[in-house]
Amino acid sequence: MTGKPLDPAVRGLIDMMTATFPPVGTTLDDAPEARRILAAAPKSPAPPIPVAHVGDRTVPGPDGDLPVRVYRPAGSTDAEALPAVVFLHGGGWVLCGLDTYDQTCRALANATGAVFVSVDYRLAPETRFPGAAEDAYAAYTWVRANAAELGCDPARVAVAGDSAGGNLAAAVALMARDRGAEQPTFQLLMYPVLDHRRATASYTENADGYFLTAAQLAWFWAQYIGPDGDPAHPYASPGTADDLSGLAPAFVVAPELDPLRDEGVAYAERLAAAGVPAAYGVYEGMFHGSISMGALVPAAVTAFADATEALRKALA
Repeated sequence: MTGKPLDPAVRGLIDMMTATFPPVGTTLDDAPEARRILAAAPKSPAPPIPVAHVGDRTVPGPDGDLPVRVYRPAGSTDAEALPAVVFLHGGGWVLCGLDTYDQTCRALANATGAVFVSVDYRLAPETRFPGAAEDAYAAYTWVRANAAELGCDPARVAVAGDSAGGNLAAAVALMARDRGAEQPTFQLLMYPVLDHRRATASYTENADGYFLTAAQLAWFWAQYIGPDGDPAHPYASPGTADDLSGLAPAFVVAPELDPLRDEGVAYAERLAAAGVPAAYGVYEGMFHGSISMGALVPAAVTAFADATEALRKALA
């Protein structure tokens, strides 16, 4: 911990989330049990944020049907060809799913005026790398090819994700470039996991005490890559890719109190150095996973506004 005093409401929120989160990386090494604990944790009583339409469907994936949930923003009509965003959820490639991120996708869709397609990619350790990345890429290419079916503009399709989902969004851009597919219109990376080496200053400063810990991240990486995988592969660790040229413009959300802060900043800076329009924001007093918690985390209000503005402008 940095020792910097926090707003009591933020400190209380971090402590509550830490107490209810499965203790992976320390006393728990079982992914299904971690999912059970997370599913049993208290949920927000807030009603679903209204949108124009939400529906579940499947799209073709590399290993059969891939579930997705499609959100059409409030105030839109079916006659409008809206931009689309392929959204990849967080959870260390191991936890969470469509329901966990339902409110987040509703809020993002409404704030950006875009159709959000949330992807229920296969989880580790049952499916190791590159399973989740290939699922994300399959969903992206399907949305590109079938945008009209979704009432979307095929020329305006972005990728977005937080944490492990940010990793997958970045991987999709790299995969599209390398495979000769259309590059995403934009990539919104919210506190993304980008570098398996875990050797930045923020990993030391924020190793413990701000919800996400360095020990948890080591465990998540082990589940995703497995004993025989290559964590340095650029689709697993986009931050270690030799070449970042030719990728989509990007915005990176980098909370101050996050072990992942510095690798997100470094990725944005490397993108810019490679000629990619890229920017980032470091948000003081914000911790990992709090982009949608503006009611209690003041910096998250600014981060959400900056992220959605960047995405909205790119898709205009």
